[in-house]
Amino acid sequence: MREFVYFSQSARTSGNFDPNDLMKAGRMDIAIHSFIQGVFLSHGFRKDAIFHFVFYGQPDPPKHIEIQITDELEISKKDVGNLIKKILYKYKPGQKTEALPGCFIEKKSFLNLIEEMEKEGKHIFILDKKGEDIRKAKIKKDCVFILGDHEGLPKKELKRLKEIAASVSIGNKMYFASQTVAVVNNELDYRDI
Repeated sequence: MREFVYFSQSARTSGNFDPNDLMKAGRMDIAIHSFIQGVFLSHGFRKDAIFHFVFYGQPDPPKHIEIQITDELEISKKDVGNLIKKILYKYKPGQKTEALPGCFIEKKSFLNLIEEMEKEGKHIFILDKKGEDIRKAKIKKDCVFILGDHEGLPKKELKRLKEIAASVSIGNKMYFASQTVAVVNNELDYRDI
C-alpha cells in the first residue's frame, strides 16, 4: 500500500467554505489537485493508495482526513471539494469517525500521524528538492510520501520529521504538489510497488 500525507498550514478545518472558491478556503485547490493525482486514474481509481490530509487552518486545527477509494464511495474529480466539505462536517470531537465509506476524520497533529506510521513499520519519505534521487532510493511496499502545500512543511516539526523519514527528490526543479504526487505514483508503478 502506498500512502501520501499532504500538509497544509492554511486549509480550512471546518466544512463552512465555498467549494467554488477554494483559494479562499486556505488554498484547498492545491490539496484537491494533489488528491486527484494521488488516487485517480484514467477511467478508474487507485485502490492501492491512501491519501491523508493534515489541515492546520482555522477554525479548529488540526484535522486529519484519511481517504481510501472503495466501491461504495461515490466520487468524481469535479466534486472533491464537496467531498472534503462533507467529511469535515462529520467530525466528532474525541474520536476517529468514518464520515463516508473509506473516508475518516479526526483531530490529530501532523507529527502524531507520522510517528504512528513509523511505529507501524512504514517506510517514510519526505519529498524534498535536496533529497536523494527517487530513482536511486530503496523503496519498500508499505511506503509513505510526505509533501506540503505552497508554504511547505511545518518548520517546528521538521527536525523530528527528518529523524523519522528519508528525504527524496523527484528532480532539481520546484514542482507543484500535484505534479510531485503524479511523479511519485509513476515511479512506484514503474517499479511495481
